[in-house]
Amino acid sequence: MELNWDQFINSFLLLLVLINPFIMSIYLLDLIKRVELRVFSQLIVRAFLISLVVFLVFAWFGERVFESVFQVRFLAFMIFGGITFLIVGIRLILGIGPPVETMKTQSSEVAGAIAMPFVVGPGTISACVIAGSSVGAPGASLAIVLAMSVSVGSMILLKILHDWVQTRHERYVERYVEIAGRLTALFTGSFAVDMILKGVERWRELL
Repeated sequence: MELNWDQFINSFLLLLVLINPFIMSIYLLDLIKRVELRVFSQLIVRAFLISLVVFLVFAWFGERVFESVFQVRFLAFMIFGGITFLIVGIRLILGIGPPVETMKTQSSEVAGAIAMPFVVGPGTISACVIAGSSVGAPGASLAIVLAMSVSVGSMILLKILHDWVQTRHERYVERYVEIAGRLTALFTGSFAVDMILKGVERWRELL
């Protein structure tokens, strides 16, 4: 099967946008502040390896995982995931508390807690399923590995930049968090509505 490079690039970019290191840095800010670079790097790499296994399963087996294992339709998952994302986006933009539970850095299962729900979520799983159906399992696997590699490197780089800036210009860090939080809210809400619409459109096509 010849690889469709346009679809491959689209799948790679979609995954890279969803596993956005700038957005993740907001979610994991407590972890970034509390642990040293070496420990942070180890946790991020382990979390992304856990996520990689999950993503590859969905890329290779696609909608069959939902129908055979979970006994639900993929469209239902897309719509429910969109609603969940929409709630998170609304809470972010209105400033109603943190979008997710605060990370417990003392936990022995921090890597797993980062993987789910910070990396593995409705959006990223849906993107892996769609990538597998559009470019095939091998092409989707390559796109996933590349996107996650770029994200891991970016997260570690952001940690280095944070440690350097925090000791010199703390007010800039606070300003970055404020701006990135607003942008995160806009993106999350928009992507949530798009997921819901895609799920409804595909459901109507089956009628």
